[in-house]
Amino acid sequence: MSKEIIIIFLTAMTSLLIARVVALKCGLVDKPGGRKHHKGEIPLVGGISFYCAIAICYLFRPEVLPQSEAHFLTYLMSISLLLFVGIADDRFDLPVAPRIVLQALSAVILMVDGFYLQTFGYVLGEHELLLGPLGYLVTLFATWAAINAFNMIDGVDGLLGSVSCVIFATLMAVFLLAGKQIHAMWCLLMIVALIPYLMLNMGFIDSKRLKVFMGDAGSMVIGFSVLWLIMLGSQGNDAAMAPVTALWLIALPLMDMVTIMVRRLRRGQSPFHPDRDHLHHILLRSGLTGRQTVLFASVLTATLACVGIVLSIIGMTEWLSLALFIGVFASYFAINTKLQQLHPDMRVQLKSSRTVSVDAPVSHR
Repeated sequence: MSKEIIIIFLTAMTSLLIARVVALKCGLVDKPGGRKHHKGEIPLVGGISFYCAIAICYLFRPEVLPQSEAHFLTYLMSISLLLFVGIADDRFDLPVAPRIVLQALSAVILMVDGFYLQTFGYVLGEHELLLGPLGYLVTLFATWAAINAFNMIDGVDGLLGSVSCVIFATLMAVFLLAGKQIHAMWCLLMIVALIPYLMLNMGFIDSKRLKVFMGDAGSMVIGFSVLWLIMLGSQGNDAAMAPVTALWLIALPLMDMVTIMVRRLRRGQSPFHPDRDHLHHILLRSGLTGRQTVLFASVLTATLACVGIVLSIIGMTEWLSLALFIGVFASYFAINTKLQQLHPDMRVQLKSSRTVSVDAPVSHR
């Protein structure tokens, strides 16, 4: 285990330092202006280092893969495609259509290999809700949801990385409880792969000179990786958790995404219309600092995940766990909406098509 941790950390840190130099030369940077308040051009390379760490571990330690080498290679092909799409989007700001199509293709690659959501578990009571052929469509929408949910929370230094680490940690706990040590180890390795990024992004190491951002490439790869691990853990005869438990683990990114999209639709806007009404924006407007916002979101993520795990441990029926989750979801929506009303975005937004762009679900940080 210690050998894999060292390999992952050193690969992530080395690739991060190299990638940021290359990014500055080729223009793969986030420039200040508009909704972006940082100083200077910041390399968008966090996702590249995360990907490189996973790929190197696959090449040099294939004996510790959570799936067979062939199946893991399929996952690697999917995140390779997403990395390419994300880098292209970070550099050239791609239109929505090609991004959605290529994100869908990443899911299709898995499904062709026979890896898709086959069941929702026993959320209807005594009868298992099998998806059959509908599972392919559900997997496609789950992929879009995971990718965009993690993209949407990347709005404060350290937020995406910290929330992702919490989710990987809770997944690791689920796998350990189920006796799946290899799966748990991969969750740990993904946390280790994020540590170098967090160190540079949050300014623990020379924040003025070595600052980096995650970029769309990172949020796509991380979101997809979380979904992949959830599918590994919740599907099949030897599942480590019920599908409804997985909802608790990713509750915060999921609830924030759905809340913001519903709010936009109720205003007669596209669900992809830019605004500053995500939870982290509201928390910042309410007076919290960036790091306090990260801490709050991380604790909330951990709390919701622990609730789901505890409900599973005590043997609560899946339909009741789902009912409680829906209740929590409704409460989150109501509280979030109230906070948004108390702390509205005071920026002046033009009514024309030149509305001030301050946030986008499949866009830069």
